[in-house]
Amino acid sequence: MTDAVDAVVVGAGPNGLVAANLLADAGWSVTVLEEQPEPGGAVRHDDAVAPGFVNDLFSSFYPLAAASPILRGLRLEDHGLRWAHAPHVLAHPLTDGTCAVLDRDVATTAASLDAFAPGDGAAWERLHGVWDRYRSDIVDALFTPFPPVRAGARLALRLRGAGGLRLARTLVLPVRRLGEEEFRGEGGKLLLAGNALHADLAPEAAGSGGFGWLMSMLGQTYGFPVPVGGSGALTEALVHRLRARGGTLHCGRRVDRVLVRDRRAVGVRTADGETVAARRAVLADVSVPALYGRLVPPADLPDQVRTDLRHFQWDFATFKVDWALDGPVPWRCEEAARAGTVHLADGLDELTRFAAQIAMRQVPDRPFALFGQMTTTDPTRSPSGTESAWAYTHVPHDIRADAGDEGITGSWDAGEQELMADRVERQVERFAPGFRALVRARRVLAPPTLQAMNANLEGGAINGGTTAMHQQLVFRPVPGTGRPETPVTGLFLASAGAHPGGGVHGAPGANAARAALRQHRFAALARVQRALTRRDRAGDRC
Repeated sequence: MTDAVDAVVVGAGPNGLVAANLLADAGWSVTVLEEQPEPGGAVRHDDAVAPGFVNDLFSSFYPLAAASPILRGLRLEDHGLRWAHAPHVLAHPLTDGTCAVLDRDVATTAASLDAFAPGDGAAWERLHGVWDRYRSDIVDALFTPFPPVRAGARLALRLRGAGGLRLARTLVLPVRRLGEEEFRGEGGKLLLAGNALHADLAPEAAGSGGFGWLMSMLGQTYGFPVPVGGSGALTEALVHRLRARGGTLHCGRRVDRVLVRDRRAVGVRTADGETVAARRAVLADVSVPALYGRLVPPADLPDQVRTDLRHFQWDFATFKVDWALDGPVPWRCEEAARAGTVHLADGLDELTRFAAQIAMRQVPDRPFALFGQMTTTDPTRSPSGTESAWAYTHVPHDIRADAGDEGITGSWDAGEQELMADRVERQVERFAPGFRALVRARRVLAPPTLQAMNANLEGGAINGGTTAMHQQLVFRPVPGTGRPETPVTGLFLASAGAHPGGGVHGAPGANAARAALRQHRFAALARVQRALTRRDRAGDRC
């Protein structure tokens, strides 16, 4: 057994590292144990695609990090982190050469939408005006535990006399309906619907309108920035800060069990049989099924939790391709060349078709792709005149058929990976003829590959569980409180499986750390009160 520490954090993803930093700030001794040989979880990069090209392995663009008061409070810029922005935040081109553009300048975004239908720019400005009025309260409510008592009360008070019910209705609308109510042309609808599909929300899903609006407004205000040099620079800053405050990090250390005594977490056991004792708390930056299905002994969980776990739903599986390109992407739409992120689907109906094929457990024949132009955003990513790029799309976890008639079954052997990567490239070619001629090298990351590189990405799911309304707020991760506390005292869920969910913003880790600190303070206060009671009773006997 190693020497006991105040807290053990299982997993060195961004949430685990945020939690560890906040506990270290409070004076706790903290040890972080990470299964992989390097920290970062889904925030890592490498140069394995081609010499001189930096490619992010998982996540790349970070609007939620830019908006997060949690990450801002850590002052990671003091630890080497720098951000870069593309000229445009996002573009959604169509095969006819038209293009919707999201820019940090509202007037630029509005002008792009007016090109689809006069007046749509003003409609966008109205949506942005709502965001601008309530942004600070929405952001505060988003990144705090549910229910967000203080921020929620402020927001409710402000909305009470200002159309609060209308805003609430807007947030639960399907994004297709929201687009139809707000815009006459296709451009505004595409920006909202494409952003909703950053999660697993189809254009007809309840709540997809609110999510699409939120992501669009975050991009409008904060952009979709990237860490200079690669996504792992964000991880490096978190690790540097943690170590500067006395925290320790051990990689290549898989945790096999949370040790529970009298229904209280007292430490963990690693795969090599070592025990690491925790005097105050264990925080788990792991998936919900891993925590409740593997790490915590079944006897230490209520029957209802085990029952609810059977209904836990993952978000879509992910298929990703990384490229080293010999030149800029030859987009039909010139504006797409200036965007960091490009959405590739030929209209709203094609987005619906894509989501419907996944719902029917088919591999999409025209996969909606999120395309990242990394050198356009951060020139350090590849040699001058080239482009480091990637695209990811979604596929079903349980594949029953291939809508593309190429026989992809979901085995994801080498042949199926190449077939699907070719399909993604053909989708890019529809909007950028000549793209494939620029490919110097490519790397394929199929769902099993993603999971092997990060166990939290079960089957390639990147959001810690579905973003649909039935698994959000008090339903995340299972029906309960929507908070990081677990049925085991001293054990806290600190991953994207907890509210508010996926995205690199640090909120699940921060919420778990604050809950651990609060529980420890209450326990200490209770001990003092018990001691005073015993003293008073002893005095009475005298």
